Amino acid sequence: MTTPLPPLLVVDDEKNLRLSLQTLLGDEGYSVLAVESAEAGLELLAKEKIFMVITDARLGGMSGYDFLNRVRNRWPKLPVLMITAYATPKLAVEVIKAGAMDYLAKPFAPEELLHAVERCAERHRLLSENAHLLARATETYQLDQIVGDAAKMHELRQLIQTVAPTDARALILGESGTGKELVAGALHSLSQRCRAQYVRINCAAIPEMLLESELFGHERGAFTGALKQKPGRVEEANGGTIFLDEIADMSRPLQAKLLRFLEDGTFTRVGGTQELRVNVRFIAATNRDIVQAIATDQFRADLFHRLNVVQFRLPPLRERGEDILQLAEHFLKLFNAAMNKSVKSISRGARQKLMSHRWPGNVRELRNVIERALILETTREIQSGSLPDFQLETRLNKTETLAATGDRAIDELVADFERALINATLAKSNFSLTRTAEQLKISRHALRYRMQRLNLTPAEDEPPAPAGRTGPEA
Repeated sequence: MTTPLPPLLVVDDEKNLRLSLQTLLGDEGYSVLAVESAEAGLELLAKEKIFMVITDARLGGMSGYDFLNRVRNRWPKLPVLMITAYATPKLAVEVIKAGAMDYLAKPFAPEELLHAVERCAERHRLLSENAHLLARATETYQLDQIVGDAAKMHELRQLIQTVAPTDARALILGESGTGKELVAGALHSLSQRCRAQYVRINCAAIPEMLLESELFGHERGAFTGALKQKPGRVEEANGGTIFLDEIADMSRPLQAKLLRFLEDGTFTRVGGTQELRVNVRFIAATNRDIVQAIATDQFRADLFHRLNVVQFRLPPLRERGEDILQLAEHFLKLFNAAMNKSVKSISRGARQKLMSHRWPGNVRELRNVIERALILETTREIQSGSLPDFQLETRLNKTETLAATGDRAIDELVADFERALINATLAKSNFSLTRTAEQLKISRHALRYRMQRLNLTPAEDEPPAPAGRTGPEA
């Protein structure tokens, strides 16, 4: 953990010992708070976050034992180290029974104290990390997080509601940034397994040599650096759901092992011989063309059929029409709250610019664009100038359009090319419909008709030039 430790508390009525402990522990990098009485210690604990307490058994006023009892009642998980000058086996038993983590007999070696403190520090780090991971694992995904009124999005939400209560495997297909993880999370949160673990693994983000160990675990000594046994993520997900993102990037040998696991839920840890079994629901996703991956022998056809019980196909943002503006408004509210800003709306010119872009990065790209615009915007309305110029993205769109092949109909390919051409010309003409129509050698009325047919809703253009004026000014 990189998060700094909270301070530790020293309670002792001997000033010299307090100062000595502060110096010793401070030299080791610990932050130390010191008080001379148990009463002052209880006050400090009520106000400060402390990772452990070191107290003397004999104190002026409230004794160390009474202090320990009060700490155990109010902060039962807070470790307490007791220091005593009268150490006996009987006393040691009493101290531990009273709830102390450990005790030290005076005089003690500095190494003994540092060792005890380090154990508590490591315990605090592990508990904090575990709480962080558990919070991430139990994040709730709801259907209302899947924003959009396009017909395909209504169908998608209905399919999620129908499939989620079952244990059916799901394969989620769609371009990068379309929301595959939201669909997987919603399937888990609406299922009967929602109270169990939801484990996510990005197959593209973990090196091939480590992915098998991450998924199925390993035994001690299985490979260099395997110093102890490590359970796999499938064991963590037992009774719950495991989501494998970018599954098409998994190596073929591991695909074969995954296929066996999907057949009956059994697996063997790396370096182990014992066959283990778990009960998990399996969800997978990929942004790759799965048919092409199978045709080029990069993905096993039998694994595809095993995964493809229920298939979810997420539409790219460019096919969702007015959902672009609805999502933009959604992200505007989200970032307004996060940044404590008060940008109320999106201007007409900015809306036109958003609708004209083809969004190769889909919803993720739109989210980033709105976040950037909110950072730059100084008015109460997002202006067109606060949005990117999309020049680089337009170049990517041209490459994408030329490379479009496969089983798509010619009408789709022509529409994609026409949409990209209009978008590029609009951007070059500073989103003027008049100048765009002139460059495309069509009337402005014809341009508006084409844009409406392609879900590129035209904004109000500049008024026509007054009669009798010609030249650039007109």
